[in-house]
This record gives sequence, structure tokens and C-alpha cells, in this order.
Amino acid sequence: MRILILNGPNINLLGMREPGLYGKDSFADLLALAERTGKEEGVEIESFQSNHEGALVDRIQEAFGRVDGIVFNPGAYTHTSIALLDALLAVRIPTIEVHISAVERREAFRQTSYIRSACIKTITGEGIAGYARAIRELKEYLLRQAR
Repeated sequence: MRILILNGPNINLLGMREPGLYGKDSFADLLALAERTGKEEGVEIESFQSNHEGALVDRIQEAFGRVDGIVFNPGAYTHTSIALLDALLAVRIPTIEVHISAVERREAFRQTSYIRSACIKTITGEGIAGYARAIRELKEYLLRQAR
């Protein structure tokens, strides 16, 4: 089983980007957690981060036929990108939306997620631990679907 960990803009700045909101864990910590969780769960992890919407769309398209699921934190593109929604709908790869902060308790504009309708679940406000939870829950979902 292979899961793509996909991260959008500014996620690479974790640890120095508003630590009161996003925590002190670094992007390297996030990647290490994803790898460790993947090993614990017997899941191969592939990671990609970009600040560019088109690169994220390309990576979603390239994932077709190569990965079984996606854990996706689109960052600010959550609230603006129909292109990311369309890419997820096109490839139909089971996806869990993850946000480090509790977006539902933040600014009004953060209440809209364009990609949510293409996702099987959304996890918010758990810091980078939300990624580990998403990997585990996505694995369980994929196993149930395979039965």
C-alpha cells in the first residue's frame, strides 16, 4: 500500500511560521512522523510539498495508478482552488484532508474548503499528529474497501 503525503504552500516553513498557531514542530519533523507512521503501519509513504498550485495539480494527476491514497494539506489553497478539487475528482484516489490548526475556529474565509467534497474525511487541529492519524485511518479505509 502506498500513500502520498501532499502539502501545499508554506507548510515547508513549519516551526518558524506562526508557532503559536501551527506549533513548534518543523517540516522535517512532519516528514519523519509520516515515515515512522508508515513503517509502523506497513505503508509506503511518498511525500511532496509545493508552494505552486499547478505543481500540486500535476502531482495529484501523477499519483493516478501509483498510489492508493492521499493525505493532503493544501494550505491556503484549501479556500481558493477549484483546480485542486477537479484534480482530486478526476483521479478518484481516496483522500483525507488534514489541517494542522483548527481551521473551523479561525477566520471566516477559512471556513470554506473547496477540496472537502472530494475527501473521505477531514482532520483539523491536531498539529502534525493529525498526519499520523490520517495515515492510519486511510489505511483502514483502504483495507475495508478491498474486502
